[in-house]
Amino acid sequence: MSIPHFTVAQIRQTFLDFFAKRGHTVVASSSLVPANDPTLMFTNSGMVQFKDVFLGTDQRPYKRATSVQTSLRAGGKHNDLENVGYTARHHTFFEMLGNWSFGDYFKKESIQWGWELLTKVFQLPPEKLLATVYFEDDEAYDIWTKIIGLPPERVIRIGDNKGGRYKSDNFWMMADTGPCGPSSEIFYDHGPHIAGGPPGSPDEDGDRFIEIWNHVFMQFDMQEDGSVKPLPAPCVDTGMGLERIAAILQGVHSNYEIDLFAALIQAAARETHTSDLHNPSLKVIADHIRATAFLVADGVIPSNEGRGYVQRRIIRRAIRHGYKLGQKTPFFHKLVPDLVAQMGEAYPKLREQQQRITETLKAEEERFFETLANGMEILDEALSGNRQQLAGDIAFKLHDTYGFPLDLTQDVCRERHVSVDADGFEAAMNRQKEQARAAGKFKMERALEYTGAATAFTGYHSIQEQATVLALYANGQPVQQLQAGEQGVVVLDITPFYAESGGQVGDQGRIHHASAIFDVQDTQKIKADVFGQHGTLQSGRLQIGDRVAAEVDTALRTATTRNHSVTHLMHKALRDTLGEHVQQKGSLVDADKTRFDFVQNSPITDAQLRQVEQLVNAEILADTPTEIRVMDIESAKATGAMMLFGEKYGDSVRVVDIGSSRELCGGTHVQRSGEIGLFKLVSQSGVAAGVRRIEAITGQKALDYVQQLEATVEQAARTLKTPVADLLGKLEQQLEHTKALEKEIAALKGKLASSQGDDLAAQAVNVQGLKILAAQLEGADAKTLRETLDKLKDKLQTAAIVLASVGADGKVQLAAGVTKDSIGKVKAGELVNFVAQQIGGKGGGKPDMAMAGGTDAAALPQALQSVQAWVAERV
Repeated sequence: MSIPHFTVAQIRQTFLDFFAKRGHTVVASSSLVPANDPTLMFTNSGMVQFKDVFLGTDQRPYKRATSVQTSLRAGGKHNDLENVGYTARHHTFFEMLGNWSFGDYFKKESIQWGWELLTKVFQLPPEKLLATVYFEDDEAYDIWTKIIGLPPERVIRIGDNKGGRYKSDNFWMMADTGPCGPSSEIFYDHGPHIAGGPPGSPDEDGDRFIEIWNHVFMQFDMQEDGSVKPLPAPCVDTGMGLERIAAILQGVHSNYEIDLFAALIQAAARETHTSDLHNPSLKVIADHIRATAFLVADGVIPSNEGRGYVQRRIIRRAIRHGYKLGQKTPFFHKLVPDLVAQMGEAYPKLREQQQRITETLKAEEERFFETLANGMEILDEALSGNRQQLAGDIAFKLHDTYGFPLDLTQDVCRERHVSVDADGFEAAMNRQKEQARAAGKFKMERALEYTGAATAFTGYHSIQEQATVLALYANGQPVQQLQAGEQGVVVLDITPFYAESGGQVGDQGRIHHASAIFDVQDTQKIKADVFGQHGTLQSGRLQIGDRVAAEVDTALRTATTRNHSVTHLMHKALRDTLGEHVQQKGSLVDADKTRFDFVQNSPITDAQLRQVEQLVNAEILADTPTEIRVMDIESAKATGAMMLFGEKYGDSVRVVDIGSSRELCGGTHVQRSGEIGLFKLVSQSGVAAGVRRIEAITGQKALDYVQQLEATVEQAARTLKTPVADLLGKLEQQLEHTKALEKEIAALKGKLASSQGDDLAAQAVNVQGLKILAAQLEGADAKTLRETLDKLKDKLQTAAIVLASVGADGKVQLAAGVTKDSIGKVKAGELVNFVAQQIGGKGGGKPDMAMAGGTDAAALPQALQSVQAWVAERV
């Protein structure tokens, strides 16, 4: 029977509707960046957002769930990047259809519903399907053969085929220990005309039998000794690749032939001017626009580390394939509207962030095109002939000098069946690092060795403490005492000094007793729970075991605290004003300012800056109390507190509420928002692609800043002899007056040039029909020189002319002109360069008009005299 056609959009909705009718809660796709999961670089399957449920650290208000999850496999352990574009089913980005049971239904319902959806709803021919089960899973085998009715020969038992007990294609483990269980995979048979054998056979890697749906039955708890114990509440985790099932339902063999990819490939062909729609490079571009756009939407911008580096690799790989197709100018970002048209309805964030995604990709594209042409030219030359391997030093030169990444070099070489000497590349890289270290002016401070007790930090509630000295260091080495004038580090058993962390600088102050004063200039962590006060012993002697008073500099701490608290309010205001794509990328909080780096492609407008200031100052005026709660990480997540991607949080965290802001933070904060005082933004700048930086001040610093601005305005008003209220109008009036004067001066210069031109024309010397003129004009600027030159060319008809002027700074400007009927004999660019070289300069231009400059005004008269002879030799 024929299989009905389903679009990708219809498959998504049909799947969700099917399981929603069977009591499943439809859960939205989570971010490609896993929340608070340092074990994963990207979300690579549908179960990631439910991992905490399976581990028993969280509970959901539902027992059944279904989702279409965006996933990425382009970095770390799960990396399909190199295969994308060259196989029928490899992608960086893909969508995973899934349904889950958390201690509710189990194998029977899962298998029956899977069979029903495939054969009754999607109407796949039952004879085209076969299943695999773990070889000891008699329960699943019986369900397939006795309840579903699959013939035994189409239910294949898969044993421990991965080198150990429970190491099997059909036994799933979350980790070395913990939840695990057998799985049952459903395969589709494309028919005998496709090479390949069934799963478990020697030729199972062929394309005839394709896995489309995996049902994992988590029923055991793996022990450290390799044994398993039954779980009290078995769970189900299923996953079906949307692209794979779409290919089957649309009657095509390759995922790249489904409707979604067909549209994106057409768009890629349009932008690269490619007519061959089967070109693998178009598949690469179509795949990569999905991955990169979704990554930007989830806050990942191109960079040189971590997730941002993977993003950059994918973008640059797409650009390189466009370049390979002959596209020498930015094109990749132009595919974003096509992607939004295909996927924007299912994923509204794409449509909402279309402009930002386009701008981010365009900026990265423009940056890379500057290096791509040079790198490809060098690589093409290096790969000429029958070379079998590219030398490591050449690969390193491409990387280090031309910004050509190693993986891109490997990608190009792979297509040409040439290997890359990766060991040689690493050796060259290490040599450079050693040279850089040897040439460095500074050495990293040696880590302090400390094995004593932890520091009890009391600085959240106190700025003074009585403490005992536990350890002392001088020049990085432990010592028993410090003498007056020595720099060192002091470790106390109790300290009110905040150690630098989370962008907030370390406290300053002093540590003292009756006969010693230690000036604390900074506080850093020696270990996670050991604080070191860095500074200088101003007087006396300080020894291990001394009882001391530790006192934080109150003014500095208070100012720093204000700036830290306002950073939270500013972060919230930026997200409210610019959008939820705003994510912190770095911060520095000290007594003078708060500096905040965040994801944002374009400069912030003046209106947006004013909006941020208004929102923050409104929070300050509300004078709401700050609430700080210490709780476990899971409870903190449940509160909706802002968590920063990439940050490592412990089991216990501080949730800080300041106004409408709620973030996880370990810093010091005001007790009420009103303590911050005035908030003022003072600057914004770009620090990296897609990253903006703003600086702001509070309290007395903000008041000083505003008063200084006021003083400047008042001084300007006095200078212009006008009231402050009329200053803007007076400035506009003065500017208009200045423009009028400049226009009048330009007109006078033009008249002067015209009159001088008439006088100069008479000085021209006729050499074989060509009139030669070289002269100096007093007080002429570059524009006057050009205008005079044009008038003389019109007057003399057939001529070669050089005009010069000397400015008030002593620098010489030159202009040379040759009439069109004479440029076959004399070129203006060559003429002006001949003169410029004699006066310490150089220049050039078009054959009929050229400009130059010089610094030796004394040599100008002789240089002008030499023009006639130089031109005469060429006539």
